[in-house]
Amino acid sequence: MDSKLKSFFFALSIILSSCSQGNGISEENAELYNSGKEKPPYKVSKDLEAIKKDGVLHAITIYNSTSYFLYKGIPMGFEYELLSRLAEDLELELKITVADDIDDLFDMLNNGEADLIAYGLTITEPRKKLVSFTENHYVTHQTLVQRMPDNWRSLPGYKIDKELISNTLELINDTVWVRENSSYAERIKNLQDEIGDEIPIAHIEGNITTDEIIRMVVDGEIERTIADYNIAAINKTFYPILDIDTRISFSQRIAWAVRQNSPELLKAINKWITKEKKMDDYYVIYNKYFKNKKSYRGRIQSDFYSKNGNRISKYDDIIKENASKIGWDWRLLCSQVYQESRFDPKSESWAGAKGLIQLMPETAKELGVNNSYNPEQNVSGGVKYLNKIRDRFEAVEDSIQKVKFTLAAFNCGPGHVLDAMRLAEKNGKDPNIWDDNVETYLLKLAQKKYYLDDVVRHGFVRGSEPYNYVRDIFTRYEQYKQFIEPQTAIGMVD
Repeated sequence: MDSKLKSFFFALSIILSSCSQGNGISEENAELYNSGKEKPPYKVSKDLEAIKKDGVLHAITIYNSTSYFLYKGIPMGFEYELLSRLAEDLELELKITVADDIDDLFDMLNNGEADLIAYGLTITEPRKKLVSFTENHYVTHQTLVQRMPDNWRSLPGYKIDKELISNTLELINDTVWVRENSSYAERIKNLQDEIGDEIPIAHIEGNITTDEIIRMVVDGEIERTIADYNIAAINKTFYPILDIDTRISFSQRIAWAVRQNSPELLKAINKWITKEKKMDDYYVIYNKYFKNKKSYRGRIQSDFYSKNGNRISKYDDIIKENASKIGWDWRLLCSQVYQESRFDPKSESWAGAKGLIQLMPETAKELGVNNSYNPEQNVSGGVKYLNKIRDRFEAVEDSIQKVKFTLAAFNCGPGHVLDAMRLAEKNGKDPNIWDDNVETYLLKLAQKKYYLDDVVRHGFVRGSEPYNYVRDIFTRYEQYKQFIEPQTAIGMVD
């Protein structure tokens, strides 16, 4: 086993769990609670009223196969879907930050980097000193994750059992691999006290997710770990060599967390959770990520699952090549293509727009596109059109703002955007800034008072469509940037 440990790409320190904090807290907070001081852990004060004033709910989560990930260009995950519903319920925009290290979650929250930890946290007494937990989302228990023999399919059950740890007493003097500041490490420490003997712990760095640690068991890099049963069970559907039948804990509540000085936010979230749990959708979402074995296997095997590689769609190479022609980040152009067609080259709108980037027949003809259903021709033509539109906004100096003007004009036509720019200028706003300036007056062009104004030349437009079009593309682009590496090439938007 020692030779395998040397090959790890991260450092493991094997120590007795009696030396472990095991509470998911920083050294600073560990000293605080060991000393018995009453100093609060939070360093900022921001509750629901201030959050509503900002208009944005900031949440922290973890990038893994159940909480938050990208699949076929679509952000997915149990936490992601619930957060989206929560933000809508609170009438707030949602901004998600992915923590690089699970050990950082509590400090990030208490330092004000977010309003909420949206991740499956086990409710424990030491953690209650750091945060306020929401109502639990579900109940599970911790289980031992170990690997059966290579030839397990041909062995009788009793021979398999002889090779496995089947009760907690058998863990005495057998190493368990877990993250140091995790509820799993805390549980091993408590288990030692219960059985009156030592269970060695190999500590794994906090930036390694539970899914990845389970995969290390599968690959034989480590012998065993501990995981929440629902996470272990969904992984076993793809890795049948795993044994997950040895229970390590009693039932435990899994919840989200807010700062201790955010009682109104906590109250609002708890009210929302109570309401959600009365709806079928809540359980459909849970089953989708923790019980739907076919769906999980399909995602894990896909080239377009973000944890399997740096790919968004099967058209990435075409999109990268064409994005470079206009100096755009290829992930931004990917987001637009998804917005237009969901990466379906045969897509056709009610108005007759066709292909990946939805070119109208007249526009396609002007651009020399003979077959709009051909991905190469369609994207190439679309980028030519974007470049042509962009030239209409030479006065816009900021590169990001210019992209937003270009996207809006692609959606509703340059004339309506130019009308909104003139209206903005007439009303004392900056005509060369999209955010909170021109976008506001594009929305107003659905009102008679504005589309009949003297400076308006192209009349009525349902401005909510380009307004949401730009926002949706940029929201998705920010999500893509969290999961997908940029193309290292010419000056791109980032």
